[in-house]
Amino acid sequence: MSETQAYQVLARKYRPETFADLIGQEAMVRTLKNAFAADRIHHAFVMTGIRGTGKTTTARIIAKGLNCIGVDGQGGPTTEPCGQCEHCRAIAEGRHVDVQEMDAASRTGVGDIREIIDSVAYRAASARYKIYIIDEVHMLSNNAFNALLKTLEEPPAHVKFIFATTEIRKVPVTVLSRCQRFDLRRIEPEVMIAHLEKVAGLEGAQINRDALALITRAAEGSVRDAMSLLDQAISHGAGETGAEQVRAMLGLADRGRVLDLFEAILRGDAAGALTELGAQYADGADPSAVLRDLAEIAHWVSVIKITPDAAEDPTIGPDERLRGQELAARLSMRVLSRMWQMLLKALEEVAIAPNAMMAAEMSVIRLTHVADLPTPEDLLRRLQDAPPPPSNGGGPGRAPAGGGSSGGGAPVNAMGAGRMPSGSGGGAQAALAGEPSALAQYATFESVVALIRAQRDMRLLMEVETHLRLVRYAPGRIEFEPTGDAPSDLASRLAGRLQSWTGARWGVSVTSTGGNATIAETRDTERLAREERARANPMVQAIFAAFPDARITDFRDPEAAVQEAAIEALPEVEDEWDPFEDN
Repeated sequence: MSETQAYQVLARKYRPETFADLIGQEAMVRTLKNAFAADRIHHAFVMTGIRGTGKTTTARIIAKGLNCIGVDGQGGPTTEPCGQCEHCRAIAEGRHVDVQEMDAASRTGVGDIREIIDSVAYRAASARYKIYIIDEVHMLSNNAFNALLKTLEEPPAHVKFIFATTEIRKVPVTVLSRCQRFDLRRIEPEVMIAHLEKVAGLEGAQINRDALALITRAAEGSVRDAMSLLDQAISHGAGETGAEQVRAMLGLADRGRVLDLFEAILRGDAAGALTELGAQYADGADPSAVLRDLAEIAHWVSVIKITPDAAEDPTIGPDERLRGQELAARLSMRVLSRMWQMLLKALEEVAIAPNAMMAAEMSVIRLTHVADLPTPEDLLRRLQDAPPPPSNGGGPGRAPAGGGSSGGGAPVNAMGAGRMPSGSGGGAQAALAGEPSALAQYATFESVVALIRAQRDMRLLMEVETHLRLVRYAPGRIEFEPTGDAPSDLASRLAGRLQSWTGARWGVSVTSTGGNATIAETRDTERLAREERARANPMVQAIFAAFPDARITDFRDPEAAVQEAAIEALPEVEDEWDPFEDN
């Protein structure tokens, strides 16, 4: 190499010069070849696709094809430019006066577009067509797009526009409707590996197929990215490059070791998983890269489970392919989906954590601890298949307490205990007879509690429910035994409130004995009894055996659930108006 000739990177050195050199874009090439052959060449093209798929390169090839005159100087528009005539050489070197390239990322305004509008009226100086190539066209301002519309719709016959963009959705539809659009695809792995092998051979570099597979996977379908990585790999390996060197260059963990980590997590082996993660970190692997590899494996195994043909990926080695197929056959989709979701959350935590390795370790610990949790279907199956545990007669400490009742028998419902016994309470009968209209609706103590609740006196309601042990009740008269911590003025305040609400006198007296359980105690007793009945159910016992720390928080009856659903449902419209119905 002479001193005046600078080194040229592979991405530029092996840039396609003709449509035949383009790889992975067969549909676009076929369309353009047919258009050139039939002389149906559009006046505006827009190329879209991810980085490095050949948008600007295709624009230059079209420009050369439109202006090529052949080696003899007599040729017309062609899809196979000669590369030898003055126009082909000038366009390839970027110095042709009639082919103008504009970077819309740096020239976004109306003034830049006005220069194009002012120049389109003049014919090409030396070529057949005057061609404007606008790269990253989506960066133009709205006013610039509007200024271009009229010229783009009806340009002179000697003018062609070629746009390139990676963000086609940002280009106004009014511009897209005036252009012929081509979507450049990502390059398939097989095509990319073959292309890299060809370039490596031309460069005289020894690089094995596994290393090329790693480069292809990292390039994500971009030829320019793959060529840049190949250039770096050749320099890194000093002429002979293997997968280990490329993996070290890219900061990737060995995929086989990542699979080892993946399987350790699925076994619930937290110590082994942390050891493997630490070893990969010591070897230079980035923690976030390891988690991304784990997520990629979870996705890959999931796809193999759904579509077994996905295992035939040329970028995957035979050993890894076999392990992936075994994992897909063994793991359920729920386990894979759960791991995927947790890895996405782990990647977010690693990105914001002050120490990426600590966050990665905590994520691995979480993953190992949920690895052996059964799925809901497995848990239900285990509960159904498990034999019911022996009954323990309720167990110690489960017997309902009397709640301070003077009697030693079963607890009495406080809401029904105050019904007036026959032949007693003559004073109460006299009160009821004297004011029948005012007190007739309060035949039970339950109605009194409902009245307090309706009047929204929460303090009095709480005190009545927790401190009042009912002894005797009749409309207009209440006799109760207070609890030890009851307010001293409870009887007087209760009588005053009831008189003001009902308009009738109430006699509220206090005794020292004979009271039944309070409403709160009765409610707690009923809940304990209901929980005891629930715990006697074999299914519930199996759940507590599987989850010892579980607890019962609420009871839902099927009938109540149906009623709630009916209440929350939208009302059914019986006669909905139909605008198309004839009267």
